[in-house]
Order: sequence, then structure tokens, then C-alpha cells
Amino acid sequence: MIPCATAAEAEVVMGRPMTWAEAAWFRYSATTPDYCLYSHNIVILLIVYTLAPLPLALLELRAPAKLTSPYKLQPHVRHSPAAFLRCYWATARVLLLTVGALQLVSYPAVKMVGIRTGLPLPSVGEMVSQLTVYFLVEDYLGYWIHRLLHTEWGYTKIHHVHHEFAAPISFAAPYAHWAEVLILGFPAFAGPALVPCHMTTFWFWFVIRHIEAIETHSGFDFPFNPTKFIPFYGGAEFHDYHHRVGRRSQSNFASVFTFCDYLYGTDKGYRYHKASLA
Repeated sequence: MIPCATAAEAEVVMGRPMTWAEAAWFRYSATTPDYCLYSHNIVILLIVYTLAPLPLALLELRAPAKLTSPYKLQPHVRHSPAAFLRCYWATARVLLLTVGALQLVSYPAVKMVGIRTGLPLPSVGEMVSQLTVYFLVEDYLGYWIHRLLHTEWGYTKIHHVHHEFAAPISFAAPYAHWAEVLILGFPAFAGPALVPCHMTTFWFWFVIRHIEAIETHSGFDFPFNPTKFIPFYGGAEFHDYHHRVGRRSQSNFASVFTFCDYLYGTDKGYRYHKASLA
């Protein structure tokens, strides 16, 4: 909720005219309580989870194998429509019950760390710099949590659910035990807690992180993928190897980048595998 009654009053407070984006944000959020704005997160998450994986799912289910096999990381594996539906409904239910419930109780923490909803909106440069920090923080913390989930207890009790898809699909990105969904929420929230942002950046962070997870679980490696130009980015091939090895995997734990696995020596199996194919 913006503490200004009119757009003119908001412009006086900012000391300049509003941009079209700020005017749109003012109209939308001026009378909306901050708690409701924060609660948009679960709705946005479910919409992204439903729509973003669809092109990749349809590509695997409908496109001729001779067209997709050159780009499919495990071309011998073809999931059925029933497997896609089972994955979608199971994941949507877990997201709704875990993330949805978390939304009800975590708002005080969001206010405490300083996530703001007012004007001005962040600049593109501010958003990019904050998102860069969030990716780095989440990747580092997620790396160590993922390694813990591959201990005997962590894998048997929790992480085995995510590895049911040895050949991952786009809808399986957040497919996991409810406890894992909650645990991995910590590194995702750590970045905004360390570097507070605007609510719109907060929303965008979870959208782009979720889309990135969908891409790395897609099961496809396209040569024209723009993420190949991101330094140290792991991508689908890097993470697909981790799923293929499964329970025995002690390699490729990082969720986004490759430097943690390189620094801590947990990419040796993957590098040996790549060398054997050369």
C-alpha cells in the first residue's frame, strides 16, 4: 500500500513525474494492503509452473522423435502423458500446501528485512544487480543443502522423491518432497533478506529462478539457448548428469552455476564423463 492519496501527491513526494510503470503500479497497489501484494507470490508461482514448462512438454510428447532426439539429453527415455500429468498434479499440490501455507506466516519476516512496496520503482540496473546477488547467494547455499540431501539420511527420507525422474522433464523442476520445498525456500529467500528489494523485484526473482529451474530440468540441450552465453552457467546438460546418476551422484550439486562444484571438487565425475564422450 502506498501512503499517498493521489498520484499528484506521490509525484510531490518523489520530486518528479511518475513513469508509466510507476503510474500503473500506483493504480494497482495504492489501496492494496502489503500483505495481499506479498500473497501474489503463490499465484504467480503456480501460473509460471503451469505455463512455462508447456512448450517443452509438448515438444517431447508431440514432436517426432527424429526431430527432438538430437537435442534430447536422454533420447532413449520418453515419458508418457500420464507421467507428465502425475508430475504436474503432485507438484502443484505440494506447492499450494507448502508455499501457500508459508505465505500465511512469513509476511512479518518480509517486512522485517525491508521488502518495500512504495515508489519509486527500482531501475533496471538496480534490479539486475540485486538479482545477480540473489542468484549467487542461492547457488552457494543451495549447493551445500543439496550435498546434505545426498547423505544417506537426507536422500532416503527426503531427496529421493525429486530423483524419481532420472531423466528430468520441465514439470519436474519443483517436483520434490514437501520438506525439500520448504528447505530450499531458505536459500531462495536469503538473497532478498541480505539485499532488500522492491516487491516487484521480489516477484521477478522467484519467476526467473523458477524458469531457470524449468530450463535445467527440461531434458533438452539446444545449441541456440541464450543461457550458453552466461559465464559459469550449468544448464540442462550439467544437471541432467546429476539426475542420470541418481542416488550415487556425488557430482553437480549446484543449481545454477558450475563454480561451486569446481571449487569443491564435486564435478570430477561429470568431467570424466564428458572426457569419455570426446
